[in-house]
Amino acid sequence: MNAAAAPVAPALALAHLSKRFGGTRALHDVALEVAGGEVHGLLGHNGSGKSTLIRILAGYHAPEPGGELWVRGAPVRLPLRPGQFRELGMAFVHQDPALLPALTVTENLRIGAFATDSLRRIDWRAEARAVAALLAEFGIEADPDERVERLRPWQRPLLAIVRAVDEVRRLTARAPAGPAAGSVAGPAASPAAGSVAGPVADPADAAPRGLLVLDEPTAGIGDAGVDRLFAVIRRVTAAGFGVLFVSHDLEEVLGITDRVTVLRDGEVAGAGITADLGKERLVEMIVGRRIVRGPPAAAAPAAPPLVAVDGLRGPGVPAVSFRIGAGEILGLTGLIGSGFAEVGALLVGARPATAGTLAIGPARHGLAGFTPRRAIAAGLAYVPAERLRAGCVGGMSVAENIGLPVLGRLTRAGVLAPRALLAHAGALCRRFDVRPPDPALSVESLSGGNQQKALMAKWLQMEPRLLVLEEPTQGVDVGAREQIFAAVRDWAAAGAAVLVLSGDHEQLSLLCRRVLIFRHGRIVAELAGAEVTEERMAHACFGTDPVAVDG
Repeated sequence: MNAAAAPVAPALALAHLSKRFGGTRALHDVALEVAGGEVHGLLGHNGSGKSTLIRILAGYHAPEPGGELWVRGAPVRLPLRPGQFRELGMAFVHQDPALLPALTVTENLRIGAFATDSLRRIDWRAEARAVAALLAEFGIEADPDERVERLRPWQRPLLAIVRAVDEVRRLTARAPAGPAAGSVAGPAASPAAGSVAGPVADPADAAPRGLLVLDEPTAGIGDAGVDRLFAVIRRVTAAGFGVLFVSHDLEEVLGITDRVTVLRDGEVAGAGITADLGKERLVEMIVGRRIVRGPPAAAAPAAPPLVAVDGLRGPGVPAVSFRIGAGEILGLTGLIGSGFAEVGALLVGARPATAGTLAIGPARHGLAGFTPRRAIAAGLAYVPAERLRAGCVGGMSVAENIGLPVLGRLTRAGVLAPRALLAHAGALCRRFDVRPPDPALSVESLSGGNQQKALMAKWLQMEPRLLVLEEPTQGVDVGAREQIFAAVRDWAAAGAAVLVLSGDHEQLSLLCRRVLIFRHGRIVAELAGAEVTEERMAHACFGTDPVAVDG
């Protein structure tokens, strides 16, 4: 920017932002500034506080007292009301664009803003012309009359961005949020704490037009889609908007952002000009360790193969093959949208696979058309990450949930025997230490950890040869976590194969001796033995060279 120009009010500035959930500190004294005309990256591992910060800006969470916020140069009182961000000139585009598939491009972009005549009639030709001009402004090739469901996946986030920009323009034209450039002291003249001033785009109008928050916008759109998305983002910043770009993908952050802020454990771990930091320094800030190069660690001893997955294909997974040994606990991990989280549901038929085979011992199964019923019969058990939505039946008791897979064993002349069900479930509750140990209680009344133990009991009673676990200790306390770990280790020690899908690298380092790393739906690295550490997994996920960590 021109050094002689007057100080420009930032599109967004925040300081001293903190948030607690009970005894857990999600954010502590966070500061961040996004200039008009710049793309500012927000980085951090899962649980670093990025989502909490975004939800505070969206008005979903109230921060602790003492936080300060400026939008387009004007101070704003916290907490924000839900939806207030629109009045302030902010807009959010999330990983799953909120578009209506059955409606046209015009209807999606103009819904809620149609111009009508005195009889409340919509001039559809005029609306289509306006949308065509808007798409042309941002270089998007799409037919205004095409239904969104017929568009390519990468076109949808582009439409969501353009819709957000158009909405901010309309709302801020009615009620400008802040004073003219140069009239605000403090955050307008100097960066917020934890932020580093750097070169940004020089929009035609110095006053920031608004703020666009892009939360993992590139997930699932492919390289060609990313290139087109970046082209649109550059046009958005050239129009005077600030963009907060939230992503796990370092290559994308390095390719599109001017500056970056890294969160770790709810605090600002570092900030700076992106080009000056580079990939290695960003990873070091994310994981919080000094890194040095070293030789690869020895691999874990090979176990006899029990499970073979070949050519698995489905939504988010173009082609995956791997082996699991008898008695082995294999981990799958990656960044959000990398494809590892989809593997479990595809293996058990909870989501339709389009190709692939699964062999358990000598038995071989085609995965296209595989169903949960066939998966159970083949010796698979699946504990999903969303316990209440996908793993339990919320309106049923603990006993009824545990008994579902084995109802045939608990009937008398074709009628369910309630006493037999309670006795059976009670024994499993005691074995897995489900508390309270009353199987007649609603499963919804249990804590997260005890719901998970009840699910483990439900499926381990089936004596599966392959146990698939998604985020098995997500949202559980330390005591329950250790009990779940013990159950998993015991089952593997009995000769079964266990597959753990998790973004929690600490959990994987404690459970697994071998971990496969996913990026863009494919396995890109394998860590084994002493390589299975939080730091090595983080580097592999972010695509940096293998390193040894000097702790």
